[in-house]
Amino acid sequence: MTNETYLKLKDYVNQLPIPSTIMAVEKLPDGSCGEVRFAVINDHLKKNYYDIFVGTEHDAGVDYESFDKHLEGQLYTMHLPKEPNFEDVCFRAAWKGEFINTYVDTSKVYGFWTQDILNPIMEKCDDPAISYCQFSYTLNKEMDTGKFAAVSPDIASFVIKACLELRNEHKFLDSMEIVTKDILEYTNSYAASTLTIDKEFRSFDIISAASSDPHNDIRGVFSSFPYEIVECWEELVKKTNSIIIKDEHDLDYYEAKAPAWVKTLRINKVQSLCLVPFTHNGETIGYLYITNFDVSHLVRIKETIELISFFLSSEVANHLFLQRLEYLSNVDMLTGVFNRNCMNVNVDELALKLEFNPRPFNVAFCDLNGLKTINDNGGHEQGDKLLVYAADVLKEVFATDKIYRAGGDEFTIISFDSEKNFEEKIKLLREKASDPDWLHFAIGYYHDADSGNLRLAMRYADERMYKDKNKFYEQYPDKRR
Repeated sequence: MTNETYLKLKDYVNQLPIPSTIMAVEKLPDGSCGEVRFAVINDHLKKNYYDIFVGTEHDAGVDYESFDKHLEGQLYTMHLPKEPNFEDVCFRAAWKGEFINTYVDTSKVYGFWTQDILNPIMEKCDDPAISYCQFSYTLNKEMDTGKFAAVSPDIASFVIKACLELRNEHKFLDSMEIVTKDILEYTNSYAASTLTIDKEFRSFDIISAASSDPHNDIRGVFSSFPYEIVECWEELVKKTNSIIIKDEHDLDYYEAKAPAWVKTLRINKVQSLCLVPFTHNGETIGYLYITNFDVSHLVRIKETIELISFFLSSEVANHLFLQRLEYLSNVDMLTGVFNRNCMNVNVDELALKLEFNPRPFNVAFCDLNGLKTINDNGGHEQGDKLLVYAADVLKEVFATDKIYRAGGDEFTIISFDSEKNFEEKIKLLREKASDPDWLHFAIGYYHDADSGNLRLAMRYADERMYKDKNKFYEQYPDKRR
């Protein structure tokens, strides 16, 4: 850059009322983005950067007066993490003449909402591989609704439509399916999905999915993902509010950071991708995942999905909270099967349905034999271990049926399996629970073919269970309670 060009650009940026810089953007021989540097900065950016970065290893001993000279000419990565998304918008502004104004939630990364303004600069550089753009920004601790309202009408309309859908009377999962399908169409993608993560259990769940190919089983694709792949995303988004892959160059960049993940992308012929985290109270709770989108509208798509993810994060967090409440109110915390409260509610509902629409069903009562002896000899901790083990065996045998802990040592199973299959399960349970010194069930079961009387069937099953229990104590009288 000649001195005349420098002075001209310096005078220009110093007239801007917000932190601003002229970025020098390199175009590589293959047409991709190369190095991005601060060519010229204004006094607002100088003060902003000096207050944040003075004293770091790059700036030791640099005083304020000479800080702009120190920063100008340096790669933007001297202080900030390398960000392919940022480099892309700089390249588009500098080399493609695009005017870009985005407002996104970067609070997870920087603690602020950020408005980024990029304009092409027509001033020519003496190096034909370098072109310029203006980059200015504003920061807000909280979302500025005025700036949000300033986004383009089509983006605002799409985001508002999604918010209204999420606030209607549809079930949450149904609304998420609709919104995800709308995102698919808006981004002209091959597939779009949302998922939640559970760090405690190292698992993830697909909560919505849409594809332009009706034969594409998105949930099936994700079912082959080990949790470690989803886990690696959190490290990748720590210093960015989204991951955008638009070409082979970006795939190579992320392949160096997450080879196992990018391997799955290549296997599934993913050429472009958007990954945006859902965050709540500073924690990542899920992601919006879009593949093979229309890269020709990258800036508009990036701004849209980052804005909509801000609102989706709130809805997903609320869904997880309600899901957790439902779990706590319906599941026995010791064994993980449904509790008595859940059984009472389900029995009331099911009894009414069967009364008006009878269908074959099965009921079984399974009561632990000798639990008191286990408690007396090994303490209640040993008794709890037995209850947990007993529940695990029941879950293994009756994997597709409803299992309830009806009382301290009593479990109830309600099943709509065939009579033959259910009897096979009972036989298997007797084999697995036949140790009189540890796991031994007294079992009573009843199959109702057509009466539809659930409570009567439960009474019959209960009576048979007590007969079976009496036989056990006749054989092992020392274990009688």
